[in-house]
Amino acid sequence: MIRKLAAIALFSAMAIPGIAAAQQCEVTVNASDAMQFDVKEITIDKSCKEFTVNLKHTGKLPVTAMGHNWVLTKDSDMQGVVTDALAAGAAQGYLKPDDARVIAHTKMLAGGESDTIKFDVTKLTAGAPYTFFCSFPGHSSIMKGTLTLGS
Repeated sequence: MIRKLAAIALFSAMAIPGIAAAQQCEVTVNASDAMQFDVKEITIDKSCKEFTVNLKHTGKLPVTAMGHNWVLTKDSDMQGVVTDALAAGAAQGYLKPDDARVIAHTKMLAGGESDTIKFDVTKLTAGAPYTFFCSFPGHSSIMKGTLTLGS
């Protein structure tokens, strides 16, 4: 009976749009020309030592018009990273080089491109609030979500 309930709970979490159940220590996030991530919440299982994010830009527009990346910071660091990203400009992929507030990030993608990153889960604290977002100018207000490390 417990196994059946666990299976139902796992299936339910995976079937809810916009929520990624990450027991496999990996997630795929799609970004579109409509300035949307298809995942709004990611929970990393505490058993994961490393976590992989596969970002796919499903649109067709060029990077100069509708580039997307996936950036992870503490919730409290997001706005500062976004501000500094704008100053860094397109040549730096709209991220300040070697920004210690950035836990992980993909490269900036054009439509049809993809990128994969892996990061050390020990950089995260269980229960702490983290935000993932796109740092292309103007995108972070819409293209963002929450990431949580399970306790």
